[in-house]
Amino acid sequence: EDPSLERHFKGHRDAVTSVDFSLNKKQLASGSMDSSVMIWNMKPQIRAYRFVGHKDAVMCVQFSPSGHLVASGSRDKTVRLWVPSVKGESTAFKAHTATVRSVHFSSDGQSLVTASDDKTVKVWTVHRQKFLFSLSQHINWVRCARFSPDGRLIVSASDDKTVKLWDKTSRECIHSFCEHGGFVNHVDFHPSGTCIAAAGTDNTVKVWDVRMNRLLQHYQGNAVVNSLSFHPSGNYLVTASNDSTLKILDLLEGRLLYTLHGHQGPATCVAFSRTGDLFASGGSDEQVMVWKTNFDAADRDDVLKTQKSSMNVDGAQPTLQSEMDCGVHVKKTKTQDPGRNPVQQEETALANTLEHIMGQLDVLTQTVSILEQRLTLTEDKLKECLENQQKIIQSKMS
Repeated sequence: EDPSLERHFKGHRDAVTSVDFSLNKKQLASGSMDSSVMIWNMKPQIRAYRFVGHKDAVMCVQFSPSGHLVASGSRDKTVRLWVPSVKGESTAFKAHTATVRSVHFSSDGQSLVTASDDKTVKVWTVHRQKFLFSLSQHINWVRCARFSPDGRLIVSASDDKTVKLWDKTSRECIHSFCEHGGFVNHVDFHPSGTCIAAAGTDNTVKVWDVRMNRLLQHYQGNAVVNSLSFHPSGNYLVTASNDSTLKILDLLEGRLLYTLHGHQGPATCVAFSRTGDLFASGGSDEQVMVWKTNFDAADRDDVLKTQKSSMNVDGAQPTLQSEMDCGVHVKKTKTQDPGRNPVQQEETALANTLEHIMGQLDVLTQTVSILEQRLTLTEDKLKECLENQQKIIQSKMS
């Protein structure tokens, strides 16, 4: 079945730059050139939240894995962490010296990687909200940076026409992919962690194997590709292009499956939900659209199975070595699922509890951080008052 338009959100006052689903698909975050972050609720009766705090265009947004925080990056050179609730309180990170184009949480929710026009990629701790280190070998703006699913690697895409692969622990650049004929707008890891896909102004999408560092697939379009997102099964890729279309590529067959027309003007961003049954897109027409996937019923069972079996206690996603060979997922004949056994049920319950605890931690971190900010303000005010008092005393004595 063809993908179909499910919801349509209007409220931004300028081009939409970024979209992301929360884990439970109940909320969708979007960033826009209008300097705001919007949180849309998938239930029609709950109204959207508009978060104001950035002083300039918001270039990127992402939900934390638990869904209890939203990170955003802006042209005002800051990164903000928001609690996606009515209050919309946020704290700001400052370390970049130019526009922040990309924000991405590690899969354990502990680290954040950001990319900027200051030509650096920076890594932060989420809970202490501390800047850790910079990766600085790009010689032009960095448009996008992503952690690998296991958190060991970072990939970055730049206007210097390269895609760089970094080792997070040693902070070294392991490899540079230089096959792009233009700026590289977007890059992401395949869910297995074995390959990456990059989109560029040379109208192409390229898929590389990061173990052998070789080009696996090359899709030539006829317009600049602004954004891409892997389906959680790893079998499909959706792209957003300047010709206003969204395209769905079948990675197994290596061909274009669907071209979707919805936006008027360039489609700027696109993202699958964490289960893959929905995807969202944004455009310079100020609109956010949510689409029903519809074409992946068989894969969805796979995704849910791997997600259930892969909820390790430490939250790490194991790589699907058996099913993955150079980024191509081999269809297995479906065995009958004899119902979930008690161990699986316990594991799922444990995973849910852990996720809840992580979420509570996120909220606590944010609260403490906001309180610290207020305390600093109060201390500053107190200092001012004392200084003024001193001045008054001195002037009276003189």
